[in-house]
Amino acid sequence: MYCPVCGAKILSHYSANKPVADFFCDDCRSDFELKSRESKTAHIGRTIADGAYRTMIERITSLRNPNLFVMTYSNWAVNNLMLIPNHFFTPSIIEKRPPLKDKAKRAGWVGCNIGIGEIPDSGRIFIVKNSIQEDKSKVIELYQRSLSLKTERLDRRGWLLDVLKCIDRIPTNSFTLNQIYAFADELQAKHPGNNFIKDKIRQQLQLLRDKGFIEFTARGEYRKI
Repeated sequence: MYCPVCGAKILSHYSANKPVADFFCDDCRSDFELKSRESKTAHIGRTIADGAYRTMIERITSLRNPNLFVMTYSNWAVNNLMLIPNHFFTPSIIEKRPPLKDKAKRAGWVGCNIGIGEIPDSGRIFIVKNSIQEDKSKVIELYQRSLSLKTERLDRRGWLLDVLKCIDRIPTNSFTLNQIYAFADELQAKHPGNNFIKDKIRQQLQLLRDKGFIEFTARGEYRKI
């Protein structure tokens, strides 16, 4: 398939023993990992199994994780193919699984799940949705738009994406500051080191406005873009 980052016509395969990724783009040098599973429903799910927990956390914290393709299929036909850009990954969306039991071949090994349901809508870019292929130019445009959320500091990335996810959960296009404040306890639990949660929320709303994801319509009132 084409590269959803730069639009190059085809992605190349890494060799089978490549530990980090499955595909790469010769033009923009982007890496992609593919996770797939058979599913008889159109629902892509909220989590997907990945490899070793420690390895995943190391890749995210060192900013070396690839972009992720999540695919569901049935009867050898693709139902969904979704791109999650690598700048939407934070340690908080990685769920540690229980260690394998003593009788297992890899006793003590700890795997992980990726909480794709915790990723904001802007980081869930469908290439195929419900068996219908999305327009290539739309996919690339959505990826390019998401780049404004990219930051090299994980703490800043986490706050920005967590507040954006809260906005996604508000069912109406317009919302108020008090509706975002309703998530304060949840955000406090995710960021226990911050004692000024409402101040931080307002700061992230300002950043999201500057990045073109929301707009201010009146004092304490906003609209999704």
